[in-house]
Amino acid sequence: MLILRRKKNESILIGENIRITVVDCAPDGVRLAIDAPRQMSILREELSQAEAENKSSLAPGYRAILDLQDSLLDGLSSGRRPQNPADTPVQNPADPASSSEKK
Repeated sequence: MLILRRKKNESILIGENIRITVVDCAPDGVRLAIDAPRQMSILREELSQAEAENKSSLAPGYRAILDLQDSLLDGLSSGRRPQNPADTPVQNPADPASSSEKK
């Protein structure tokens, strides 16, 4: 890590096409101006971390995917179809014809 001291209106060059300029120095923080190519993503670190946390909470865990895969493979190897809730007939308790018990 490189640590530099800069005063107001002084800049730092990164490579040939990125310039960081100190715009203002105040007790509560420093304002920076960043001049970089438009295709380069520039995010505050806390936003980048929040974005990564959101993405990881949406994606199923690796273990859950492996468990599902094992379950599906076990069902196929045993000759039975994996159970689909849509294939299960719905029983209406008010309708005697839908009852599984025959009288």
